[in-house]
Amino acid sequence: MTPGSVSQDGGTTTAGSGTTSAPETTTASGATEDGVRFIDQLLPDAVPHVAVEYGMAVVILVLGWYGSKLVIRLFGRTIARRIQRPSITQTVLRSVRLAVMLVAVGIALSIVGFRGSDILLSVGVFSAVLGIVLAPIVGSIINGVFVLADQPYEIGDMIEISDTNTRGFVEDITIRYTKIFTLDNTFIVISNSSIRERDIVNYSAEDERTRLSLELTVTYEGDLEEARKLVEDAAKGIDGVITGGPDIRIGSARYPAAPTCYIEEYADHGVQLVLRYWAKEPYKLLTVRSKVNERVWAQLDDADVHIPYPHSHVVFDETSGSLPVEMQRDGQPSGRAGQAPEERED
Repeated sequence: MTPGSVSQDGGTTTAGSGTTSAPETTTASGATEDGVRFIDQLLPDAVPHVAVEYGMAVVILVLGWYGSKLVIRLFGRTIARRIQRPSITQTVLRSVRLAVMLVAVGIALSIVGFRGSDILLSVGVFSAVLGIVLAPIVGSIINGVFVLADQPYEIGDMIEISDTNTRGFVEDITIRYTKIFTLDNTFIVISNSSIRERDIVNYSAEDERTRLSLELTVTYEGDLEEARKLVEDAAKGIDGVITGGPDIRIGSARYPAAPTCYIEEYADHGVQLVLRYWAKEPYKLLTVRSKVNERVWAQLDDADVHIPYPHSHVVFDETSGSLPVEMQRDGQPSGRAGQAPEERED
């Protein structure tokens, strides 16, 4: 028997040593086509093949949508513990969800007949137009990356936009915009390209305690030491004011934690004092300031300490006399006061 010959004996078939068999390869596109063909065979003949393809594409998109949410639910906490920054965590989770959706979209497009080369060709044709349209968005995304890298603020921080005097809490940070929940119960959405060009005051960056000041002037006739003590005690009795404890360190400097009244200068109408005190929470600054001002006014009003008001002291000289005055008429000099002017001949 020659190599490659086949002998049949009793219904059995034996292949010679010279025969070879090619392995079958199954690609992703082939698998999707087989799936569409299988479902098409299960459905009645009245259902068009195109409807089956688009139906499966929709199913894939729906599964991708819920699958992306499931991935976030399974790995969200693990990623948050690894990164430990809410803004970066949310950006990573959004990217993961977007990647899952892109995979689902790619599978759906392959089911309805789109090939990878067709998609790349379409992207190449419209890339120039989209580049012009999406230029601001791309710029905002780049600025968002810088915001996430520089860490000027974090989700939950209380910040203030200096040029608009807007205060609020950072609600969300994305690669395109920052959402701020203001103290007026409104939302502000600012693009990252715009917010990077503004001066931002962060009240929660390192320490939420904020130092406030109160300037006032007392008369020279009053008791200066008593005035300082009354002002300090007034601030200590307000809820929301730090009344004592270790010194508060800012950089290399240390400041007293308790309210402290200093003599700033000797002004024209009295001694100018300045009270320095610390508020516990940055979002209650106006309330704390108002209560301190009210308590200081009440304390000084009950004591022998007075707040002066600007006034002028006019002193009259006791001497008196007369001053000769000369008047002019029609541009000609006149005589002394009380005398008729001399007549002139024309």
